[in-house]
Amino acid sequence: MTHPSWLEPWPINGSPTAGHGINGVANRNQPAESASAHGPRPPGAHPGAQEAALVRQLRREVAQRLTEVNRRAGTGASTVAPDRQLVARLIADALDAFTNRALAAGSPPLRPEVESRVGRAVTDALLGMGGLQQLLDDPDVEDVVANGCDNVWVRYAGVGFTPAAPIADSDDDLVDLVRMLAARSGMDERRFDRAHPILDLQLPDGSRLNAVMAVCPRPSLSIRRHGMTQVTLADLQAKGTIDSRLAAFVSAAVRARLNILIAGPTGVGKTTALRAFASAIDPLERLVTIEDSFELGLHTNVAAHPNVAPLQAREANVEGEGAIGMSALFKAGLRMAPGRVLVGEARGPEVLVMLNAMSQGNDGSLGTIHASTSAGVLEKLAVYAAQAPEQLSSETIKRLIAEALHLVVQLRFTADGLRVVTSVREIAGYDGDQVASNEIFRPGPDGGRAQPGAPISTAALARLEAHGFDRRWLQRPADWRYPGAHDGPIS
Repeated sequence: MTHPSWLEPWPINGSPTAGHGINGVANRNQPAESASAHGPRPPGAHPGAQEAALVRQLRREVAQRLTEVNRRAGTGASTVAPDRQLVARLIADALDAFTNRALAAGSPPLRPEVESRVGRAVTDALLGMGGLQQLLDDPDVEDVVANGCDNVWVRYAGVGFTPAAPIADSDDDLVDLVRMLAARSGMDERRFDRAHPILDLQLPDGSRLNAVMAVCPRPSLSIRRHGMTQVTLADLQAKGTIDSRLAAFVSAAVRARLNILIAGPTGVGKTTALRAFASAIDPLERLVTIEDSFELGLHTNVAAHPNVAPLQAREANVEGEGAIGMSALFKAGLRMAPGRVLVGEARGPEVLVMLNAMSQGNDGSLGTIHASTSAGVLEKLAVYAAQAPEQLSSETIKRLIAEALHLVVQLRFTADGLRVVTSVREIAGYDGDQVASNEIFRPGPDGGRAQPGAPISTAALARLEAHGFDRRWLQRPADWRYPGAHDGPIS
């Protein structure tokens, strides 16, 4: 049998011709993958069935050798993080052994680019995130979704979803990949099986992963990237999310310790905005962050926030015990001497604890919430608070909202996909049976960026001016710079 040369490129979805072994690569004469806007091969592109089989073979060999080395060293593979240099050497040895076997059988060796690709895939499988690694290494990737191992879609910055290559060889392998990522996530037990078919976790790069199985025809995952993990108000201004007036307004509002909720639809940048708002907080303040799944990452930005206690909710263990919800975290966080409490996302009965904390002297709190309008946030808070076991009356809840919350900042997508602040609503108190509010920034004539709207209350304006805000800024064009302003960041 003649073995085709490894000198030709791999097909996109080629299958081996019957009788050809792993080094006998069939369908080599198919045209190479066509170029795209993101290069000749999208990150994570699937090289072909036989190359994937070679990756699996070498991965098994290297994993077995690694286990043997750890055993001889007296350490368990599960208790010691793999040594990168050792893994690299074992992969190189495995590739050399494969080449020697191929030459002995009369087959050509791997082409250098194929060998490099296989080595990278084995490294990603053992040390990284498998088929997801190259996608997550691409800074232009914003979101990754997979409906099964081979129905994969990627959203690049400024572009809608586009199809991508498979991220696993089978659905079972995809489930194993998610379980591996859960095992590496660290702090607590994160199961992913038929008894626990929904998983949320933070990946090492800060991305947020959600995976689902057993309640859908095929295992599914979604990954949301956070391209701006250390961000300031100046960065939001540079991106066009806010203008100079809003940057100055928000900076003063944060320093004045107003309680602020950032609202908007999924993926609009609420978490990024919260990080930017937090950049206006004095570095010496103690912060407690409360999240369902770690996402804010303020504790990783030691230069800006050196004193942070991050808290994360915990699911029950195998015995159904040990669950810690957001409400319990709030109560614990308030005992940790916080200067401010920051909430990753308010979306349940924990809202009542949050509002109580805001109204009892913990001013300066920041949080996010899913809502389509700034006015809708008030109704959503009332609905969430009503779910709490305290079963407060509607009137009591609305009075609490009016007393606790100062500002709602609304983010939305423009028609061309830009993320912008469209509304800022001041909570003005309780009037009759409703929470009174004023939309002090409202959508401009084009329905996009926020423009000054209703007058702000005298009390709130006094607090802002005490922290550097100039009321004249509200009466100037969006690109106006106040007298003596610097051209550097507004942080």
